[in-house]
Amino acid sequence: MAEPSPSAGADQMVVSDRTLLRRMSEEGSHGLADLRAVLDAGFVCHLGIVVDDWPMVIPTSYGRLGDQLYLHGSVASRSLRTARYAGPACVTVTHVDGLVLARSVFEHSINYRCAMVYGTPEVLSEPDQKLIGLEAISNQAAPGQWEYVRSPSKKELAATAVLRLDLDEASVKIRRGPPHDGDGPDAELDVWAGEIPLRIARMDPVADPTLRTGVVLPDHLAHGHPAPGSVPVRDLAPH
Repeated sequence: MAEPSPSAGADQMVVSDRTLLRRMSEEGSHGLADLRAVLDAGFVCHLGIVVDDWPMVIPTSYGRLGDQLYLHGSVASRSLRTARYAGPACVTVTHVDGLVLARSVFEHSINYRCAMVYGTPEVLSEPDQKLIGLEAISNQAAPGQWEYVRSPSKKELAATAVLRLDLDEASVKIRRGPPHDGDGPDAELDVWAGEIPLRIARMDPVADPTLRTGVVLPDHLAHGHPAPGSVPVRDLAPH
């Protein structure tokens, strides 16, 4: 890892060779607040590791607790069995906020928020530590659900893998706003240009058809929470 950048401090991450923002750096950040905001806006990530000398990227659920990320999996998973041995990994969380349609194909883009976290995940073995991680993962997707449902049995806990990754080495990139060709020669073309916003919408809950009569929807689900991916994040740079 590289030495801390001059701007590194209590609210800034250390910049490494992997997290140095080289392309479109004006859309990037190494601020801890920006990283936490992107992570807190979702609950599905992609875990990239090397398995049998080949890269593998696995979608899985996650939860953030402080400056640690917990990832969920099964002990039968080949990828997570590989992660049990110390090795590098990259966790990516991306939210798509809209299509950016320009006057030329070259200037088309996507508005998005993305966090990339690097490190060596730790596979938790102590039941108490696994429960902490599973609580974070559960409440990340549906706050209050961990306290509402039955806790894992010893057998279920043994069959569940939980990875923990420190947020020591990460970067964030965000693109927002219209296409960038409004002040160029293509602005004279009779071609519509602009943004098509995209959002994840939280719909009304649908009960399990086998649900016993009289079991009502709990308040923490009935009242709802902001849809993952829709939490507003401040603009990191002017466009």
